[in-house]
Amino acid sequence: MLQTLVQVSLFCLLAVICVQAEQYFNLPIPGSVIGLAIVLLLLLTKTIPEHRVSLGSAWLIAELLLFFIPPVVSVIKYQSLFENYGVQLIVMLVLGTVFVLVGTGFVVDRVFRFERRMNRQRAQALLAPGMEG
Repeated sequence: MLQTLVQVSLFCLLAVICVQAEQYFNLPIPGSVIGLAIVLLLLLTKTIPEHRVSLGSAWLIAELLLFFIPPVVSVIKYQSLFENYGVQLIVMLVLGTVFVLVGTGFVVDRVFRFERRMNRQRAQALLAPGMEG
């Protein structure tokens, strides 16, 4: 039991450190993903043997359902809402996701085009004085 508690505590400490590092260095990758990559790297290089993390990881996976209880309770609590408007809710969720994806793609495309245009203008400005002389 103590070994499981220590392993889970170390996982939590690693997660907190990675989230803090992500925020401090303004990284584009979430801290949780960085933490998973670190654990994977340590396991692959055998720096940490698998048995050193097996109890804590098994406990976290076994208790993973706890993280899904609030949505399940909401579905049970508002069952009539889902029975009456379930299809509309799903359609709206799908449409909302599609609109966000398309909107994000459009904005990113425009930003890349603008950046490319600005880089061309800078390159032309740098070449122009050299052509005159």
